[in-house]
Amino acid sequence: MESEPLMQQQLAHQPRLAYSNNSSSKILTLPTVLTLGRVAAVPVLIFTFSVDSWWGRTATTSIFMAAAITDWLDGYIARKMKLCSAFGALLDPVADKLMVAATLVLLCSKPLNIAMFGQAPWLLNVPSIAIIGREITMSAVREWAASQNGKISEAVAVNKLGKWKTATQMAALTILLATRDNSVGESGILVAFGVIFLYLSAGLSVMSLAVYMVKIGKVLLK
Repeated sequence: MESEPLMQQQLAHQPRLAYSNNSSSKILTLPTVLTLGRVAAVPVLIFTFSVDSWWGRTATTSIFMAAAITDWLDGYIARKMKLCSAFGALLDPVADKLMVAATLVLLCSKPLNIAMFGQAPWLLNVPSIAIIGREITMSAVREWAASQNGKISEAVAVNKLGKWKTATQMAALTILLATRDNSVGESGILVAFGVIFLYLSAGLSVMSLAVYMVKIGKVLLK
């Protein structure tokens, strides 16, 4: 008998959701629809970001906040209503990475210009490269881990450090989107907090990647 396809192996070892007899066989469950909504919101976010007015800034921030909320909500609904699906588990991290990467690139395209930092076009580039680089690396690592034994998959399961990374990242991006109109003088302190949170998120991203690699190394060396 031929071995099962790689995609089936991935779903079998998927760290985020445990598949059981209670898992839904439907493709378009409510959590999946919410996830698809986040994917569809990415081009809208890009458009509203390009609008140079107060409503453009408000719309962009609102879209990102809605995406952050539905990121938590779809997982909660899937577990609570037993609507976990293979397609949803596969799509959810993709939607998250698309939204975060798009937001980081957009923010990097508009250098910060506030008194306490001066004109610093590199200020957001450094943490953005660290965050996006980490996500690309972890995607490749989890792709590889899914084709290996169960212990490898367990080594790359989401940990508390990763959750803190996500929380600080969402807070940072929300603040930076809401205050990107630098003509508002009072936004300086908020921007500073946004930058600090973004660097904190980047640091946690690198730390969590190191933790995953150490865990994988220990499994491989046994």
